[in-house]
Amino acid sequence: MTRTPLRPLARILDARAKGENPDLIERENLRQRHEVMRDKAIGRARFRLGILSVSFAVAFAAIGLRMGYMSSETPMEPKSEAGASSIQAMRSDIVDREGRILATNMLTNSLYVQTADMVDPPRVAHELAALFPELSEEDLLRRFTDGRSFLWIRKMLSPEQQQAVHDIGDPGLLFGPREMRLYPNGNLAAHILGGASFGDEGVASAELIGVAGIEKALDLRLRDPAQAGVPLELTIDLTLQATMEEVLGAGMTMMQAKGAAGILMNVQTGEILAMASLPDFDPNDRPSPIVAKGADPADSPLFNRAVQGVYELGSTFKIFAAAQAMELGLVNPDTQIDTSSLQIGKKRITEFDGHNYGPTKSVAEIMEVSSNIGTGHIALMIGAERQQAFLTSLGLLEASPVELIEAPGAKPLRPARWPDIVTVTASFGHGISSSPLNLAAAYASVANGGIRVSPTLLKRTEAMKGIRVISPSVSRDAVDMLRRVVVSGTATLADVPGYRVGGKTGTADKPRPGGGYYTDRVVNTFAGVFPTDNPQYVLIVTMDEPSGTSGGGEVRSTAGWTAVPVAGEMIKRMAPLMGMVPVVETPPENEITAVKN
Repeated sequence: MTRTPLRPLARILDARAKGENPDLIERENLRQRHEVMRDKAIGRARFRLGILSVSFAVAFAAIGLRMGYMSSETPMEPKSEAGASSIQAMRSDIVDREGRILATNMLTNSLYVQTADMVDPPRVAHELAALFPELSEEDLLRRFTDGRSFLWIRKMLSPEQQQAVHDIGDPGLLFGPREMRLYPNGNLAAHILGGASFGDEGVASAELIGVAGIEKALDLRLRDPAQAGVPLELTIDLTLQATMEEVLGAGMTMMQAKGAAGILMNVQTGEILAMASLPDFDPNDRPSPIVAKGADPADSPLFNRAVQGVYELGSTFKIFAAAQAMELGLVNPDTQIDTSSLQIGKKRITEFDGHNYGPTKSVAEIMEVSSNIGTGHIALMIGAERQQAFLTSLGLLEASPVELIEAPGAKPLRPARWPDIVTVTASFGHGISSSPLNLAAAYASVANGGIRVSPTLLKRTEAMKGIRVISPSVSRDAVDMLRRVVVSGTATLADVPGYRVGGKTGTADKPRPGGGYYTDRVVNTFAGVFPTDNPQYVLIVTMDEPSGTSGGGEVRSTAGWTAVPVAGEMIKRMAPLMGMVPVVETPPENEITAVKN
């Protein structure tokens, strides 16, 4: 900017020549300069005032909108800031094969105390002790006044409890929002789901972690933020699961059993449609494990008998000996086998209850009457080495690969040595122990055409691509033998009209902890396949220490009187739920049918 001189030389000389005062020129120029500066200053001030006015208007508008928004929100208690590291609180839902909720999350609140903000600690301790009976007023007051600044009171509150605490009105009582794991079906499928609890905790959130069952086995998948909105879909059907547990519970009570287990499996895919263990528990209020010295883990409701229960499964193993011998070409269903006697060293093999099945019986008849002697002779034809390899190929000598955290620890019990006596006794399920779930997978492998399946709780859409353990023709013959057992053998109470059930019973004395066997305690098992003309499902029912009685009061504790009728009732009720239409079998044309008017 060009500045005008206050005393221009030309004007000063001109003024002096005219006799005028040159100082007037300077004062005039100074006045004009001041007027220009004042006009500019006024313009800048007006601009700044305009900007300030707009800023105040925007700020007041924002404050007004925020206040309106806050007035429409639910009031929230103040809460402390969480730590620097965030806690992963989200956890995926678990659903059944039809998408029905088995486990989900529910928003709740925790209760904690900032003691520095408390107004009346004695009154608060008194009020909280009255509200929560498990809390001690003296203990609360001591903790409020011992110098600590923060303490937890309750990890979870119901809405009613939260309101009651809020009504106490002390500013030191604060709530922290968090999600809790909810199992809306209570005890249903408890051993499959297992349960969850809190891991890392903060006042604003808490980490949910699995503690048992599939919740723990697939904990990383369920906590994966990338899959938080994707439910974990299981193979089980909620309706079938409820039916199985209802029937199994009634059977357990009727048979006065210590415990029971049931498994329903698809023979093609290995999918577990239902799996129950009784007694059970509510995963919403999971009990503590039994820790007493010498206590039997099976006495705890947390014990999963279907997976962790490693039992001698008795005569259910006999079909494996028959199937292997047929696969090796040693026998066929009509081959006659010695059933008169069998002596191994000093050990004489006997039949149940002293039965005498005559000098010989066919392989099919041996399965039908459940002859120990006949099965033992078949096993000796197979030999120890081949027998072990076959049982291993069926998964009976390995821990189940099912997706439960308890499964790897449930390893089958097998003899360290495998002489002829073990070969014989193992053929009818004694001296060797495995789980009901392993048995279900082995029966599925025999029934589905001979392809080994692995049990799973994760939904599949295709058949298993396992190894072949027997040929389709041997599979067909084995299933036909199982059908004979149900039609006219030891499992007639499982012959549900229209569904062509096949199966095998097993009654095994329970081993004593110190060696030997109890004479009055048994584990009874029925392994069923249906329909036998096109096997689709395997059903296992195991009863621990049942005591069945006949109508006349006679005690009949074998599987045919305990596990079999329970299995029959399950099939009768579950088959229609699976869309199976009963097949009405018409009698042969030359058969005379009596008709009563």
